[in-house]
Amino acid sequence: MSHNSFGHLFRVTTWGESHGPAIGCVVDGTPPRLPLAEPDIQQWLDKRRPGQSRFTTQRQEPDQVKILSGVFEGQTTGTPISLLIENVDQRSKDYGEIKDKFRPGHADFTYMTKYGIRDYRGGGRSSARETACRVAAGAIARKVLGEAVTIRGALVQIGPHAIDRGNWDWAEVERNPFFGPDAAMARQWESYLDGVRKAGSSAGAIIEVVAEGVAAGLGAPIYGKLDAELAAAMMSINAVKGVEIGAGFAAAALSGEQNADEMEPGNAGGPRFRANNAGGILGGITTGQPVVVRFAVKPTSSILSPRDTIDVDGHATTITTKGRHDPCVGIRAVPVGEAMMACVLADHLLRHRAQNG
Repeated sequence: MSHNSFGHLFRVTTWGESHGPAIGCVVDGTPPRLPLAEPDIQQWLDKRRPGQSRFTTQRQEPDQVKILSGVFEGQTTGTPISLLIENVDQRSKDYGEIKDKFRPGHADFTYMTKYGIRDYRGGGRSSARETACRVAAGAIARKVLGEAVTIRGALVQIGPHAIDRGNWDWAEVERNPFFGPDAAMARQWESYLDGVRKAGSSAGAIIEVVAEGVAAGLGAPIYGKLDAELAAAMMSINAVKGVEIGAGFAAAALSGEQNADEMEPGNAGGPRFRANNAGGILGGITTGQPVVVRFAVKPTSSILSPRDTIDVDGHATTITTKGRHDPCVGIRAVPVGEAMMACVLADHLLRHRAQNG
Protein backbone atom coordinates (compact mmCIF):
# COMPACT_ATOMS: atom_id res chain seq x y z
CA MET A 1 0.00 0.00 0.00
CA SER A 2 1.50 3.33 -1.08
CA HIS A 3 0.79 6.68 0.49
CA ASN A 4 3.60 8.57 -1.20
CA SER A 5 1.47 10.02 -4.01
CA PHE A 6 -1.15 12.75 -4.17
CA GLY A 7 -3.38 14.18 -6.87
CA HIS A 8 -5.66 12.57 -9.45
CA LEU A 9 -4.99 13.75 -13.01
CA PHE A 10 -1.94 15.78 -11.95
CA ARG A 11 -0.28 13.18 -9.77
CA VAL A 12 2.92 13.56 -7.74
CA THR A 13 4.94 10.76 -6.15
CA THR A 14 7.91 11.71 -3.98
CA TRP A 15 10.74 9.45 -2.84
CA GLY A 16 13.96 9.55 -0.83
CA GLU A 17 15.22 10.21 2.69
CA SER A 18 16.90 13.15 4.40
CA HIS A 19 20.32 11.48 4.57
CA GLY A 20 20.09 9.16 1.57
CA PRO A 21 22.03 9.80 -1.64
CA ALA A 22 19.18 11.73 -3.26
CA ILE A 23 15.53 12.71 -3.14
CA GLY A 24 13.15 13.20 -6.03
CA CYS A 25 9.69 12.93 -7.48
CA VAL A 26 7.72 11.68 -10.45
CA VAL A 27 5.05 14.01 -11.84
CA ASP A 28 2.49 12.24 -14.01
CA GLY A 29 -0.38 13.77 -15.97
CA THR A 30 1.33 16.93 -17.20
CA PRO A 31 -0.12 17.93 -20.58
CA PRO A 32 2.28 17.79 -23.54
CA ARG A 33 3.98 20.71 -25.30
CA LEU A 34 4.40 22.91 -22.24
CA PRO A 35 7.76 24.71 -22.16
CA LEU A 36 9.87 23.30 -19.30
CA ALA A 37 13.56 23.38 -18.45
CA GLU A 38 15.56 22.94 -15.25
CA PRO A 39 15.83 26.72 -14.56
CA ASP A 40 12.02 26.89 -14.49
CA ILE A 41 12.09 24.53 -11.50
CA GLN A 42 15.32 25.77 -9.94
CA GLN A 43 14.02 29.29 -9.28
CA TRP A 44 11.43 27.91 -6.85
CA LEU A 45 13.83 25.44 -5.22
CA ASP A 46 16.19 28.33 -4.54
CA LYS A 47 13.47 30.01 -2.45
CA ARG A 48 13.22 26.95 -0.21
CA ARG A 49 16.94 26.10 -0.14
CA PRO A 50 18.46 25.83 3.37
CA GLY A 51 21.37 27.87 4.71
CA GLN A 52 20.33 31.24 3.22
CA SER A 53 20.19 33.08 6.56
CA ARG A 54 20.97 32.51 10.22
CA PHE A 55 17.27 31.90 10.80
CA THR A 56 17.22 28.57 8.92
CA THR A 57 19.23 25.36 9.12
CA GLN A 58 22.86 25.78 8.07
CA ARG A 59 22.85 22.54 6.12
CA GLN A 60 24.34 23.51 2.75
CA GLU A 61 22.29 21.84 0.05
CA PRO A 62 22.40 23.41 -3.43
CA ASP A 63 19.21 21.54 -4.34
CA GLN A 64 20.18 21.38 -8.00
CA VAL A 65 17.40 19.66 -9.88
CA LYS A 66 17.91 17.29 -12.81
CA ILE A 67 15.14 16.40 -15.26
CA LEU A 68 15.50 12.71 -16.09
CA SER A 69 12.44 12.13 -18.25
CA GLY A 70 9.27 13.59 -19.70
CA VAL A 71 10.87 16.57 -21.47
CA PHE A 72 12.19 16.68 -25.04
CA GLU A 73 13.61 19.70 -26.84
CA GLY A 74 12.42 22.00 -24.07
CA GLN A 75 8.82 20.79 -24.02
CA THR A 76 6.86 18.32 -21.93
CA THR A 77 5.99 15.14 -23.81
CA GLY A 78 2.92 14.14 -21.80
CA THR A 79 4.82 11.23 -20.20
CA PRO A 80 5.95 11.02 -16.54
CA ILE A 81 8.46 13.72 -15.57
CA SER A 82 11.12 12.34 -13.22
CA LEU A 83 13.14 14.82 -11.14
CA LEU A 84 16.31 14.16 -9.12
CA ILE A 85 17.83 16.29 -6.34
CA GLU A 86 21.07 14.99 -4.84
CA ASN A 87 21.84 15.24 -1.12
CA VAL A 88 25.39 16.55 -0.73
CA ASP A 89 25.72 17.80 2.87
CA GLN A 90 24.50 15.00 5.12
CA ARG A 91 26.02 14.74 8.61
CA SER A 92 24.54 11.48 9.85
CA LYS A 93 26.99 11.34 12.78
CA ASP A 94 25.01 14.16 14.41
CA TYR A 95 22.27 11.61 15.06
CA GLY A 96 24.34 8.71 16.38
CA GLU A 97 23.66 9.55 20.02
CA ILE A 98 19.88 9.53 19.58
CA LYS A 99 19.43 6.47 17.39
CA ASP A 100 17.88 4.55 20.31
CA LYS A 101 15.87 7.48 21.69
CA PHE A 102 12.61 9.09 20.61
CA ARG A 103 12.58 12.86 20.06
CA PRO A 104 9.50 14.42 21.73
CA GLY A 105 7.21 16.04 19.17
CA HIS A 106 8.86 14.15 16.30
CA ALA A 107 7.69 11.14 14.29
CA ASP A 108 10.37 8.82 15.72
CA PHE A 109 8.01 6.95 18.04
CA THR A 110 5.14 6.59 15.57
CA TYR A 111 7.38 5.41 12.70
CA MET A 112 8.95 2.78 14.95
CA THR A 113 5.52 1.71 16.22
CA LYS A 114 4.10 1.38 12.69
CA TYR A 115 7.05 -0.16 10.81
CA GLY A 116 9.30 -1.65 13.50
CA ILE A 117 12.22 0.21 11.93
CA ARG A 118 13.13 3.86 11.48
CA ASP A 119 15.83 5.89 9.78
CA TYR A 120 17.17 7.97 12.66
CA ARG A 121 19.43 10.04 10.37
CA GLY A 122 17.57 13.32 10.32
CA GLY A 123 14.22 11.56 10.50
CA GLY A 124 14.57 9.78 7.18
CA ARG A 125 11.31 9.95 5.27
CA SER A 126 9.62 12.08 7.95
CA SER A 127 12.16 14.89 7.47
CA ALA A 128 11.10 18.20 5.94
CA ARG A 129 13.85 17.55 3.39
CA GLU A 130 11.12 15.73 1.41
CA THR A 131 9.35 19.03 0.78
CA ALA A 132 11.97 20.03 -1.79
CA CYS A 133 10.32 17.44 -4.05
CA ARG A 134 6.96 19.15 -3.61
CA VAL A 135 8.43 22.52 -4.54
CA ALA A 136 9.87 21.00 -7.71
CA ALA A 137 6.49 19.49 -8.58
CA GLY A 138 4.83 22.82 -7.84
CA ALA A 139 7.00 24.49 -10.46
CA ILE A 140 5.55 22.13 -13.07
CA ALA A 141 2.03 22.73 -11.74
CA ARG A 142 2.51 26.47 -12.30
CA LYS A 143 3.22 25.69 -15.96
CA VAL A 144 -0.07 23.79 -16.17
CA LEU A 145 -1.97 26.70 -14.59
CA GLY A 146 -0.41 29.25 -16.93
CA GLU A 147 0.58 32.87 -16.40
CA ALA A 148 -2.98 33.98 -15.66
CA VAL A 149 -2.75 32.41 -12.19
CA THR A 150 -0.46 34.00 -9.60
CA ILE A 151 0.37 32.11 -6.40
CA ARG A 152 2.13 33.94 -3.58
CA GLY A 153 2.82 33.05 0.03
CA ALA A 154 3.84 35.10 3.04
CA LEU A 155 4.71 34.54 6.68
CA VAL A 156 2.13 36.36 8.79
CA GLN A 157 3.12 35.28 12.31
CA ILE A 158 6.15 33.88 14.16
CA GLY A 159 5.53 32.74 17.73
CA PRO A 160 3.17 35.31 19.31
CA HIS A 161 4.23 38.09 16.92
CA ALA A 162 1.75 38.71 14.07
CA ILE A 163 2.00 41.23 11.24
CA ASP A 164 -0.03 44.42 10.97
CA ARG A 165 -2.17 43.73 7.89
CA GLY A 166 -2.33 47.46 7.27
CA ASN A 167 1.37 47.25 6.41
CA TRP A 168 0.96 44.38 3.90
CA ASP A 169 3.36 44.81 0.98
CA TRP A 170 3.93 41.91 -1.39
CA ALA A 171 7.19 43.47 -2.59
CA GLU A 172 8.53 43.33 0.97
CA VAL A 173 8.20 39.53 0.94
CA GLU A 174 11.21 39.38 -1.38
CA ARG A 175 13.29 41.80 0.71
CA ASN A 176 13.60 39.97 4.04
CA PRO A 177 14.66 36.44 5.04
CA PHE A 178 11.24 35.61 6.51
CA PHE A 179 9.02 36.06 3.43
CA GLY A 180 7.21 38.63 5.57
CA PRO A 181 4.94 41.31 4.04
CA ASP A 182 5.37 43.73 7.00
CA ALA A 183 8.82 45.35 7.12
CA ALA A 184 8.43 46.56 10.72
CA MET A 185 7.44 43.10 11.96
CA ALA A 186 10.31 41.50 10.03
CA ARG A 187 12.73 43.56 12.12
CA GLN A 188 10.98 42.40 15.30
CA TRP A 189 11.10 38.76 14.14
CA GLU A 190 14.84 39.12 13.63
CA SER A 191 15.55 39.97 17.27
CA TYR A 192 12.96 37.49 18.52
CA LEU A 193 14.40 34.55 16.57
CA ASP A 194 17.96 35.49 17.54
CA GLY A 195 16.90 34.96 21.16
CA VAL A 196 15.10 31.71 20.35
CA ARG A 197 18.12 30.37 18.46
CA LYS A 198 20.61 31.29 21.18
CA ALA A 199 18.40 29.60 23.77
CA GLY A 200 18.53 26.37 21.74
CA SER A 201 14.75 26.46 21.29
CA SER A 202 12.35 26.96 18.37
CA ALA A 203 9.21 28.85 17.37
CA GLY A 204 6.09 28.16 15.34
CA ALA A 205 4.59 30.23 12.53
CA ILE A 206 1.53 30.93 10.40
CA ILE A 207 1.77 31.10 6.60
CA GLU A 208 -0.79 32.58 4.21
CA VAL A 209 -0.97 31.50 0.57
CA VAL A 210 -3.04 33.43 -1.97
CA ALA A 211 -3.86 32.30 -5.52
CA GLU A 212 -5.17 35.04 -7.82
CA GLY A 213 -6.56 34.70 -11.32
CA VAL A 214 -8.19 31.33 -10.58
CA ALA A 215 -11.26 30.86 -12.76
CA ALA A 216 -14.65 30.17 -11.21
CA GLY A 217 -15.83 26.57 -11.32
CA LEU A 218 -12.85 24.53 -10.09
CA GLY A 219 -13.62 21.90 -7.46
CA ALA A 220 -16.43 19.39 -7.23
CA PRO A 221 -19.10 18.34 -4.77
CA ILE A 222 -19.33 16.42 -2.55
CA TYR A 223 -16.06 14.66 -1.84
CA GLY A 224 -13.91 16.56 -4.33
CA LYS A 225 -14.29 19.98 -2.74
CA LEU A 226 -11.36 22.22 -3.52
CA ASP A 227 -11.12 23.53 0.03
CA ALA A 228 -11.12 19.99 1.43
CA GLU A 229 -8.29 18.93 -0.86
CA LEU A 230 -6.35 22.14 -0.18
CA ALA A 231 -6.67 21.48 3.54
CA ALA A 232 -5.43 17.92 3.10
CA ALA A 233 -2.51 19.13 0.98
CA MET A 234 -1.43 21.72 3.53
CA MET A 235 -1.88 19.31 6.43
CA SER A 236 0.43 16.87 4.67
CA ILE A 237 3.32 19.35 4.99
CA ASN A 238 5.67 18.48 7.82
CA ALA A 239 4.86 20.13 11.19
CA VAL A 240 1.54 21.64 10.03
CA LYS A 241 -1.11 21.39 12.75
CA GLY A 242 -3.94 23.57 11.47
CA VAL A 243 -5.45 24.93 8.23
CA GLU A 244 -8.10 27.55 7.54
CA ILE A 245 -9.72 28.88 4.37
CA GLY A 246 -10.67 32.54 4.02
CA ALA A 247 -11.85 33.93 7.35
CA GLY A 248 -11.39 30.46 8.79
CA PHE A 249 -11.90 30.13 12.53
CA ALA A 250 -12.60 33.86 12.79
CA ALA A 251 -15.83 33.27 10.87
CA ALA A 252 -17.28 31.64 14.00
CA ALA A 253 -17.29 35.05 15.71
CA LEU A 254 -19.08 36.80 12.83
CA SER A 255 -22.79 37.26 12.34
CA GLY A 256 -24.50 35.93 9.25
CA GLU A 257 -24.66 39.44 7.86
CA GLN A 258 -20.96 40.04 8.46
CA ASN A 259 -19.85 36.71 7.04
CA ALA A 260 -21.95 36.84 3.86
CA ASP A 261 -19.89 37.88 0.84
CA GLU A 262 -22.54 40.05 -0.77
CA MET A 263 -22.63 40.19 -4.56
CA GLU A 264 -23.41 42.86 -7.11
CA PRO A 265 -23.30 42.98 -10.91
CA GLY A 266 -19.78 42.89 -12.26
CA ASN A 267 -18.01 42.67 -15.59
CA ALA A 268 -18.65 40.11 -18.35
CA GLY A 269 -21.77 38.85 -16.63
CA GLY A 270 -19.93 37.70 -13.50
CA PRO A 271 -20.63 39.07 -10.02
CA ARG A 272 -18.50 41.42 -7.97
CA PHE A 273 -18.07 40.30 -4.36
CA ARG A 274 -17.96 42.87 -1.57
CA ALA A 275 -15.83 40.65 0.70
CA ASN A 276 -14.00 37.34 0.60
CA ASN A 277 -14.67 35.61 3.90
CA ALA A 278 -15.17 32.41 1.90
CA GLY A 279 -11.58 32.49 0.70
CA GLY A 280 -12.64 32.21 -2.93
CA ILE A 281 -14.48 28.90 -2.47
CA LEU A 282 -18.20 28.22 -1.99
CA GLY A 283 -19.62 24.70 -1.85
CA GLY A 284 -16.13 23.40 -2.61
CA ILE A 285 -16.05 25.30 -5.95
CA THR A 286 -14.05 28.42 -6.79
CA THR A 287 -15.90 31.73 -7.13
CA GLY A 288 -13.29 33.54 -9.21
CA GLN A 289 -12.07 35.49 -6.19
CA PRO A 290 -8.57 34.96 -4.74
CA VAL A 291 -8.20 31.57 -3.07
CA VAL A 292 -6.85 32.21 0.44
CA VAL A 293 -5.38 29.51 2.69
CA ARG A 294 -3.53 29.82 6.00
CA PHE A 295 -1.74 27.07 7.88
CA ALA A 296 -0.05 26.86 11.26
CA VAL A 297 3.38 25.26 11.67
CA LYS A 298 4.42 23.99 15.10
CA PRO A 299 7.84 24.78 16.58
CA THR A 300 10.69 22.65 15.24
CA SER A 301 10.82 19.42 17.28
CA SER A 302 14.62 19.03 17.08
CA ILE A 303 15.97 21.44 19.71
CA LEU A 304 19.12 21.75 21.82
CA SER A 305 17.25 22.10 25.12
CA PRO A 306 17.23 18.80 27.08
CA ARG A 307 13.83 17.03 27.08
CA ASP A 308 12.50 13.99 28.91
CA THR A 309 11.73 10.97 26.73
CA ILE A 310 12.05 7.18 26.52
CA ASP A 311 14.36 4.90 24.56
CA VAL A 312 13.43 2.02 22.24
CA ASP A 313 13.24 -0.33 25.25
CA GLY A 314 10.77 1.94 27.05
CA HIS A 315 13.22 3.25 29.64
CA ALA A 316 13.11 6.85 30.86
CA THR A 317 15.94 9.04 29.56
CA THR A 318 16.70 12.57 28.38
CA ILE A 319 17.54 13.79 24.92
CA THR A 320 19.33 16.75 23.36
CA THR A 321 19.24 16.99 19.57
CA LYS A 322 22.47 18.11 17.96
CA GLY A 323 22.97 19.00 14.32
CA ARG A 324 21.67 21.80 12.12
CA HIS A 325 18.01 22.68 12.49
CA ASP A 326 15.64 25.52 11.67
CA PRO A 327 14.78 27.63 14.74
CA CYS A 328 11.52 28.29 12.85
CA VAL A 329 10.75 25.70 10.19
CA GLY A 330 7.76 27.80 9.14
CA ILE A 331 10.03 30.20 7.26
CA ARG A 332 10.94 27.67 4.57
CA ALA A 333 7.36 26.36 4.57
CA VAL A 334 6.27 29.41 2.56
CA PRO A 335 7.45 28.11 -0.86
CA VAL A 336 6.20 24.65 0.13
CA GLY A 337 2.71 26.01 0.76
CA GLU A 338 2.81 27.80 -2.58
CA ALA A 339 3.78 24.55 -4.29
CA MET A 340 0.97 22.56 -2.69
CA MET A 341 -1.53 25.24 -3.71
CA ALA A 342 -0.22 25.03 -7.28
CA CYS A 343 -0.40 21.23 -7.39
CA VAL A 344 -3.97 21.09 -6.10
CA LEU A 345 -5.16 23.84 -8.44
CA ALA A 346 -3.46 22.20 -11.44
CA ASP A 347 -5.09 18.88 -10.60
CA HIS A 348 -8.52 20.49 -10.32
CA LEU A 349 -8.03 22.44 -13.54
CA LEU A 350 -7.34 19.22 -15.45
CA ARG A 351 -10.26 17.46 -13.75
CA HIS A 352 -12.57 20.36 -14.62
CA ARG A 353 -11.51 20.22 -18.28
CA ALA A 354 -11.98 16.46 -18.34
CA GLN A 355 -15.56 16.72 -17.11
CA ASN A 356 -16.67 19.96 -18.73
CA GLY A 357 -14.57 20.22 -21.86
